[in-house]
Amino acid sequence: MLTFLEFEKPIAELESRIEDLRTAANSGDINIADEVGKLQAKVDKLLRQTYQKLTPSQKVQVARHPNRPHARDYLAGLITDFVPLAGDRLFAEDRAIIGGLGRFRGRSVLVIGQEKGHDTESRVLHNFGMAKPEGYRKAQRLMALAERFALPVVTLVDTAGAYPGVDAEERGQAEAIARSMECCLRLGVPLVAAVIGEGGSGGAIALAVADRVLMLEHAIYSVISPEGCASILWRNGAQAGEAATALRLTAQDLKEFGVIDAIVPEPIGGAHRAPEQVIQVLGDALEKALEPLLPLTPEALRRQRREKFLQMGPQAAA
Repeated sequence: MLTFLEFEKPIAELESRIEDLRTAANSGDINIADEVGKLQAKVDKLLRQTYQKLTPSQKVQVARHPNRPHARDYLAGLITDFVPLAGDRLFAEDRAIIGGLGRFRGRSVLVIGQEKGHDTESRVLHNFGMAKPEGYRKAQRLMALAERFALPVVTLVDTAGAYPGVDAEERGQAEAIARSMECCLRLGVPLVAAVIGEGGSGGAIALAVADRVLMLEHAIYSVISPEGCASILWRNGAQAGEAATALRLTAQDLKEFGVIDAIVPEPIGGAHRAPEQVIQVLGDALEKALEPLLPLTPEALRRQRREKFLQMGPQAAA
């Protein structure tokens, strides 16, 4: 069942009327085709108008939508012959980060994704997509495996941030994130990252120091969550909307700053309304991003990746 966001109430009311009409038609010989068609046209128009002028705060809500496809959905829709790989070989298995080998449109790849889960049970299992040090060390292990067998790497970023618990800090959370970023920079095979939902803080960038960084149209990517920013700057989480605007966390802002390379369009009404469609659209974008990287030597990939991130500061300042 589709969940409606607060700003989607007018749309929800129209769709409820459509459902009522269809229920009435099923109970008799009432012809409601014309009326349903008119209402559906209104829904489509309202969806288009609403999603063309989303505020940053509304974009945050869409990026976190419970029906939005997550890493496992993209794996199921894009990767065949997937073989999951677990554990960091140092401490434990972290289910917030999933990864393994598979085929992407006929090509062998290694995929790493942050999984939030869809219901209470799966969210708890995957720790809401917030990885601990062992999750980032698992990612490093898998990237090293990809380099050993000359396999391109695809990462799917979707996390509110790295897990902030005491146990994670005791096991070296900051060091694990930094090492993961270093591993990305030193990787001698193509690396393409896609922000599919929420790209939060170092927990996201640990998997996104890539040759090409893609971002779904209504995803967000920021150094801190709007709520965290508001609590620090104003001591008031209620000002998260103002913080979201100040953070410039939308795909459109980040493309302008040169932080990401491409925006992947979502269906009208967001990815949660047409998951299968957006999965294939992202697949096309990933394939397009990977193709020019495949012939490059390890040295060329490392050099270009390093130069890409060194240039971000001057580009943003300009």
